[in-house]
Amino acid sequence: MTIATIPALPARLRLLPVALLAWLAAGIAIGIPDAALPSAVIAALVAAGLSIAARRVRILILPALCVGGAALVLAAVAFAAPARAPSDLAAAAHGGRSSELLVVVGGRTVEGRFAGVIADTSVPVLVFGDARGAGPAIGSTVSLRATLRPADAGENVAFLVYPKDAIEVVAGPPPLLAWADGIRTGFVEISRQLPDPGGGLLPGLAIGETSRVPESLDTAMKVSSLSHLTAVSGANCAIVVGAVFALMARTRAPRIVRIAVAAAALLGFVVLVTPEPSVLRAAVMAALALGALAAGRPALGMPVLCVAVLGLLITDPWLARSYGFALSALATAGLLMLAGPLAKVLGRVLPGWLATVIAVPSAAQLACQPVLLLLDPSLPIYGIPANLLAEPAAPLATVLGLVACLVGALSPPLGSAIAWLGWLPASWIAAVATLFAGLPGARSPWPGGGVGIALLCLVEVAALVALFGARRSRRAARLVCALAVVAYLASSIGATVVSRVGRPSNWQYAMCDVGQGDATLVRSGDHIAAVDVGPDPAPLRACLDDLGIGRLDLVVLTHFDLDHVGGADAVIGRTDRVLVGVVSEPDEERLVERFAAAGAEVVRAERGDQGTLGDLTWDVLWPPDHGTEPGNPSSVTLWWSCTSGCLSAIMLGDLGEEAQLRMTGSAHPAQVDVVKVAHHGSADQSPALYERLQATIGLIGVGADNDYGHPTDRALGILASTGTTVLRTDLNGLILVAPGTDGIDVWTAR
Repeated sequence: MTIATIPALPARLRLLPVALLAWLAAGIAIGIPDAALPSAVIAALVAAGLSIAARRVRILILPALCVGGAALVLAAVAFAAPARAPSDLAAAAHGGRSSELLVVVGGRTVEGRFAGVIADTSVPVLVFGDARGAGPAIGSTVSLRATLRPADAGENVAFLVYPKDAIEVVAGPPPLLAWADGIRTGFVEISRQLPDPGGGLLPGLAIGETSRVPESLDTAMKVSSLSHLTAVSGANCAIVVGAVFALMARTRAPRIVRIAVAAAALLGFVVLVTPEPSVLRAAVMAALALGALAAGRPALGMPVLCVAVLGLLITDPWLARSYGFALSALATAGLLMLAGPLAKVLGRVLPGWLATVIAVPSAAQLACQPVLLLLDPSLPIYGIPANLLAEPAAPLATVLGLVACLVGALSPPLGSAIAWLGWLPASWIAAVATLFAGLPGARSPWPGGGVGIALLCLVEVAALVALFGARRSRRAARLVCALAVVAYLASSIGATVVSRVGRPSNWQYAMCDVGQGDATLVRSGDHIAAVDVGPDPAPLRACLDDLGIGRLDLVVLTHFDLDHVGGADAVIGRTDRVLVGVVSEPDEERLVERFAAAGAEVVRAERGDQGTLGDLTWDVLWPPDHGTEPGNPSSVTLWWSCTSGCLSAIMLGDLGEEAQLRMTGSAHPAQVDVVKVAHHGSADQSPALYERLQATIGLIGVGADNDYGHPTDRALGILASTGTTVLRTDLNGLILVAPGTDGIDVWTAR
């Protein structure tokens, strides 16, 4: 006898909790893989018990499926995690030893970095290679001597690889991947014949190849909420499958033949555009839909999405923390669940076609925005109108670009002619992005972290209830939305006013919050210098934009560790002069050449060098012209001073205690107002140096929750003993230091 059940979920949503619980389980388990196996066993036992009980209590079917899905992804983590960290690689990484590696390239090269797997072990790695050029072809095998660093728990790669020498290609890609690489390369060359920015954007719209998208346009696309157009996903797969079906229909081929040809075309398209997380999600959904069509069964959107998510998480649980995968799945869910109801509501006051055009980007934006807050704690004020204007041109650019790509492989002149047609809608999209990104308040700040996401979700739920809820609940929800808008406008305007009013307009030193790295700005009037550029271009660009800095008079690269030079792309082409430390590796020389090729004068810094920045004078105290090994011990150390009305400073790069003592003995630095603390506040410090400096302010560039324990108790104790007030970017964010009427004025973002 079966016990009565409560009303079930709608058919199209019954698999949603299964996929969500599996996603949550995978996201947690990859962070603590040692707990995956016992958790999988427990979940499997619970699922089995629920399945048995569900024979009589049917309401337990859904919980049984949910726990069963979680058990599968937990088991996948348990079996895959040990293979990701072989003992020999782990020992080499923790010991800092160099290793000879063979790596099979698995993804496009972006800013010199490419993903791959170590041959014979399939351990996923991220290689930091040469930032110039296209990098090795996908599928090729490269040989390199490198040091390894374990990636953070939960990352989609197990190790970060830093080559010591040039990367050598020892084997090309297999035939299918070589074919795809040749077509991509040919299409990029065709796009070079087209005027920018549309020419550079067209490959991104057609096949996701963004290597030619100008930096300014890439920023504008992100600011105006149009960057999704260059991320290949469901729309592109639908266009390919639909076009193949339409062509096969003219041949009157049997249905099974049409499906087989469409599946083959889909596979070829995935190989061509490379299997990024969003592409995998879209391709698996398309494959499931084709399978349902072959079986003569309907394929509902949400069940197909849930099955695709569950299958991919079982195959690769590390997708659970992939932003691309999350955004792709959420955007699809938003379109499937919200676009239709939104269009119906808007259709009450707007023409049907316009209601649909507005509903589609709005639904995707509502679904994705909570995750987007993790990447950028701000809201795209003009995102919906920008999408309204750009979206109609996107299919044209995609189709024409893809046709040009394929035809160009057979006939480059014909491919070029078709590409010119695709250039028109691509240029329109670029113009829309540039227009809206340049409008005042294009991105409005929003609280970050869990609190900000919770607040945004609350507002979004209230907005949906206001549109679709019962009459009584709609009134309450509209009141909540109105109060939220008023509160947001008031707090946003108030925070902006307070921030701008509180900032010292005469700041002399600014330490940018770039995570675990250094990027310090020095200003004298309209003259600006940057000492190091952090580990990544994006946060440095944001800092420069926030401070209204367009061009730099001087860039100093104290040494070539990634956390000091990784953000170089943010300043290449924006500076007149570059002062560099000891160059010892080929990739360091290539970075120097990139600055020179962009028009900068590059000078090797040595003790005794001097220069000016407005009214400030800078002196190089270290390194000497001989007798220092490359890296931290040879960090360029600068002394900043002027005759009057400024704050003196010393910037120590990553000097360790031994080098600090040698520098002190040769340069005899005097007391200063500001010290940029060496090596992010590591324990390797000289108490004698800081006692000599007696600095009022100590600046530490450090990332929150970093794995190095920076700043250390020893470093903080040394600074406290000399009366130095510590300011650190992990706690204070952006830091501004200015000369004040009664000493030193300090402003911090937090």
